[in-house]
Amino acid sequence: MPKMINVSEQSTPRSLIVTFYGAYGRSVSGPVAVSELIRLLAAVGVDAPSVRSSVSRLKRRELLVPARTAAGAAGYALSPRARELLDDGDRRVYATTSPSEDEGWVLAVFSVPESERQKRHVLRSRLAALGFGTAAPGVWIAPARLYEETRRSLRRLVLDPYVDLFRGEHLGFAVTGEAVARWWDLAAIAEQHEAFLDRHAHMLRAWEARPDTPPEEAYRDYLLMLDSWRRLPYADPGLPAALLPADWPGARSAAVFRALHERLRDAGAAFVGVK
Repeated sequence: MPKMINVSEQSTPRSLIVTFYGAYGRSVSGPVAVSELIRLLAAVGVDAPSVRSSVSRLKRRELLVPARTAAGAAGYALSPRARELLDDGDRRVYATTSPSEDEGWVLAVFSVPESERQKRHVLRSRLAALGFGTAAPGVWIAPARLYEETRRSLRRLVLDPYVDLFRGEHLGFAVTGEAVARWWDLAAIAEQHEAFLDRHAHMLRAWEARPDTPPEEAYRDYLLMLDSWRRLPYADPGLPAALLPADWPGARSAAVFRALHERLRDAGAAFVGVK
């Protein structure tokens, strides 16, 4: 029986299920049986009742849809919306290219009537979740590469009628490095990178000291690490190094993520039963 471990406050059962589907669930042929979800989540310390209640919540959010496996067992498949969200996430989570200093910016300028102020809150929350900073009241800014994902996200939420999107370059008057420190809370983002390093740099060192990569252990550590990492590329929009403090920890945390991904992902797939 797998050793039960403590799931961190960040790694909730529901979050781990989403992370599982993002990492491995799309490679499964057909729906994932409920019994298989219970087995796979037990490996990261989640009990069966928590799996069932979390799956129910994801079903209510229309991210998972009930379906039968080829053998007739009860299971769940990803909804089309969930697949689109995970595909968008892949471009962030597994990004390997360094930000360009001259890529420019995308600006989101919005106006929401007072009678619909709840949509204003949703819109602000969505832009923040996509990694936008606040340049001025009602004016949000992000690197230009986030335009397509932003457009899709706002349309999914039917918020696009309230927003105008522009692409442009910074012409002054403040030095852009000083400006981004106003637009984003860089100290809070750096803290998230440091927290990831505190949790997972030692994990990488431990794996580098081992000659073997047992599938269940690889799966457990990979899923927990990925669940922790996948939020960071949204909190940190990927600003060019020239605009960031000299001791910025983002490159170090990304290097730890990539090394663990390369070491553990495929070995963990053997435990799941996919390639």
